[in-house]
Amino acid sequence: MKYTFDEIIMLFFAYSFFAWIAETAVATVKEKNFKNRGFASGPFCFLYGFTAMLLTVFLQDLKNNAFFLFLGSTIVATAVEWYAGKLLARMKRKKWWDYSAKKWNFDGYICLQYSLLWGLLGFVAVRYGNTLLVWLYRLLPSAVGKAAVCGLMAVGWIDLAGSLMSIYHMEQKLPRLFGWNRRLQAWTYRFAAGVSGHVEERFVRSYPVMQAEQEEEPGEDSCGIVQLFWLFVIGAFLGDLVETVFCRLTAGVWMSRSSLVWGAFSVVWGLAVALATALLYKDREKPDSYLFWAGVFLGGAYEYICSVFTEIFFGQVFWDYSAMPFNLGGRINLLYCFFWGIAAVVWIKGLYPLLARFIGWILQKTGWVLTVLLAGFMAVNLCVSVLALVRYDARANGIAAEAEWELRVDAAFDDAVMERIYPNAIRQ
Repeated sequence: MKYTFDEIIMLFFAYSFFAWIAETAVATVKEKNFKNRGFASGPFCFLYGFTAMLLTVFLQDLKNNAFFLFLGSTIVATAVEWYAGKLLARMKRKKWWDYSAKKWNFDGYICLQYSLLWGLLGFVAVRYGNTLLVWLYRLLPSAVGKAAVCGLMAVGWIDLAGSLMSIYHMEQKLPRLFGWNRRLQAWTYRFAAGVSGHVEERFVRSYPVMQAEQEEEPGEDSCGIVQLFWLFVIGAFLGDLVETVFCRLTAGVWMSRSSLVWGAFSVVWGLAVALATALLYKDREKPDSYLFWAGVFLGGAYEYICSVFTEIFFGQVFWDYSAMPFNLGGRINLLYCFFWGIAAVVWIKGLYPLLARFIGWILQKTGWVLTVLLAGFMAVNLCVSVLALVRYDARANGIAAEAEWELRVDAAFDDAVMERIYPNAIRQ
């Protein structure tokens, strides 16, 4: 069953609302005092809505397979919870929740009990809940449904902005924009401080653990956007190199593993390296087993989502593990998940410290010049690659080129060229 954009947004807010009711009810009963749970101030737990939206979009092909739908829901939901926990902790330098006292927990952010619960809830939502909610939504007149979705989006953005205002202490930054008018500057400060104070008070009241534990010291080294960009580029190149050599050793052929039309860059590996570094570089002193299992589960979930994303948006299947044992829908398999785990340990423990120094040396010698040039090249490379893939899929469906850009893309990247760059791509 395919859903429209409006229906996906409706499901996002519906599950966010249901989750808020459940979370608030459980916390209120447990604490014997009302607890408004969630990142937002309104009756929404956006993390649950986001997870439900991911499961709806990316697990549709598992809908009729109960076991794999449950397993996929467990993996993806657990990965989202771990990612969210780490990111929120980075933002506030404190944990928002802590499962350290529970058995079978990992890093205090996830635990087996809740992972199994998320898997069950995801299974019910994808297999039954979505159908019921969309049926109810379609009973509404079209204009009413669209108006409701637009209204919810507006409210959600405003609510999210208020929470982010508190997180980043915008009451100290916004007034600077109006330095030319002291009255407007003072009003802006009072408004921002009021919103930020209200949200901060709710955060502490709803998540008492935030008062008790500080995740990291403000003075610790950080990994900024520029460093992450360079890690993305280096990781994309090294990932392509590793996959190319692996194919040569196992299949006996040299095969392009690039994601882009120019250069040896694997975007999947580049993004994985950047994300893994952003989330795990503070944990590089932890045991290898910690990094390994983080890489196994998070890498597997990431690869699965990338596989579905490229199939939905580009009409291409870039890898298929259906012939390998212990695979999930042909998109991931246990052996390569273990490879993700090994890669996480090797990267964080061995390669990252060396490359961090190398990137620092590059930035010191070239400043922003090389970074800007490389960023421009990668942006153009990515855009051209997307256009080439769009036309590659269109040609497979018998759609002739009409616009000038389509004719130029077809001339530069015909089927022979695309098959050489993407030899494993299976057009859907």
